[in-house]
Amino acid sequence: QVQLVESGGGLVQAGGSLRLSCAASGSTFSMNVMAWYCQAPGKQRELVTAITSDGDTTYAGSVKGRFAISRDNGKNTLYLQMNNLKPEDTAVYYCKTCYSSSCSYGYWGRGTQVTVSS
Repeated sequence: QVQLVESGGGLVQAGGSLRLSCAASGSTFSMNVMAWYCQAPGKQRELVTAITSDGDTTYAGSVKGRFAISRDNGKNTLYLQMNNLKPEDTAVYYCKTCYSSSCSYGYWGRGTQVTVSS
């Protein structure tokens, strides 16, 4: 059974930083595209960033230059470094292991709350 567990969320002031982690088990982590999504109250879940098994990355325009995705295949762990946080970044952040390059199919973690105060 695939298990994804996010951690590292919390409450920070605007301009601050957080580092999210996603620990994976029961999956072929090193072979899969991994992604971070966010979902704010009343809104649809949106792709934030993704990383391929080779380390190629993509970012939503709103986070480009502020967030950085990385992976440690030896530890089966995905990371999201979040810098210069803004109140509009407030959301639940989910990691996902993808079974297609577009991440249309895959498994979700349970999410971790990020709240940015003004």
